[in-house]
Amino acid sequence: MAKWEDVQRLVREFPDTEESTVYRNPAFKVHGKSLAWMSPHEQGALVTRADPDEIPLMIAANPKLYFTTSHYEGHPMVLTRLEVAGDDDLRERIEDSYDLLSG
Repeated sequence: MAKWEDVQRLVREFPDTEESTVYRNPAFKVHGKSLAWMSPHEQGALVTRADPDEIPLMIAANPKLYFTTSHYEGHPMVLTRLEVAGDDDLRERIEDSYDLLSG
C-alpha cells in the first residue's frame, strides 16, 4: 500500500520537479505542468499523465490498479489506486508522466 510520501520520494528522483497543489490537493509539477497529483474526485487515487492510446490497455491489464472516471475521460490521464500500488508501479507511472511532459 503506497502513500503520498512514497510518491514524494519517487518524484524527487526526477530533475526539475517541484511540489505544489492542484485543486488544493498535493501535487508535483515539471516546468509548471502537473506531473502527478492526488485526485480531488477519487479518494486515494493518484493522477498521472498517460499516452491516451495506452490508457485502455493499462486498465484492461490491471483494473485493480489503474482506472479512469467520466471526469478524466478524453484527457491524457490515468488514475492509480495507491492502496494497490507498489514502488515499481508508482515509479513507472511517474516516469511515463515525466517523459510525456519533458519529451
